[in-house]
Amino acid sequence: MTTVAVVAHTRKSFGGGLPELREVLAREGFDEPLWYEVNKSRKAPRCARRAVADGAELIFIWGGDGMVQHCVDAVAGTGAVLAILPAGTANLLATNLRVPDDLTEAVRVGLHGDRRQIDTGSVNGEHFAVMAGAGFDARMIKDADRRLKDRIGRAAYLYTGARNLSARRARAVVKVDGQRFFTGRVSCVLVGNVGKILGGIEAFDGAQPDDGVLEVGVVTARDPVEWARALGRVALGTADKSPFIRVTRGRRIRLRFDCPFPYELDGGERPAVRKMRIKVHPASVTICVPASAPGTIRQ
Repeated sequence: MTTVAVVAHTRKSFGGGLPELREVLAREGFDEPLWYEVNKSRKAPRCARRAVADGAELIFIWGGDGMVQHCVDAVAGTGAVLAILPAGTANLLATNLRVPDDLTEAVRVGLHGDRRQIDTGSVNGEHFAVMAGAGFDARMIKDADRRLKDRIGRAAYLYTGARNLSARRARAVVKVDGQRFFTGRVSCVLVGNVGKILGGIEAFDGAQPDDGVLEVGVVTARDPVEWARALGRVALGTADKSPFIRVTRGRRIRLRFDCPFPYELDGGERPAVRKMRIKVHPASVTICVPASAPGTIRQ
């Protein structure tokens, strides 16, 4: 029988909570899974590595995108199989991979679904699965603290985003696969491994997490009016036609800013930096997905 582990963020809720998860696993024949709990997502990597060392063949990750990112960073390249139990606010990776927002069904995807090998990106050596962003979205995420998200959910990002539409821009040099792509003032640089962002908006049309490349978007909007025009184009799927957005894709991306610029990985804030070295790691992690989803491997 498969050895199953659970790495759970105890401050995150989903369905009937962790007691229900134990009941669902027991009904499936796993009444004594390896079990690890953390109260902060940054403590998860040690548990994920411990689970692999203890022989786990399937690791359930209970939490949001930040929790998943920390576990992905810990096990990328090891052959470990991860199953997402989307207990966060945005759950962008789960949404892009069509993992159901139902505890019992999400567990069944982990135990009986297909396996999909997806790429990861890395920023200065740290892996991410969804998106890395510098500037606007990093400020938006930093301001949407846990209390605000607990109170108003995903609307927290809309609220803090509106507060940062006129935030200071930075002068940046963006190189993609060794070639200079952009030079000038930016409000935001996004590097995505998937297409959909908050609200199901397709930020990167046609992006797939297993295509061997990362999507790059540079936003130059400097005030609410320009942001409204830019986001309108994104919502219509015509971001490449906006005068405030430049898009491309590549395997290696280098960002240099003229001042320390905040950035985030999969919804988790990081300290401001002047340089970001980003690259793709093809097929570096395996995620459980619903049966017959695109790009899956039957096991």
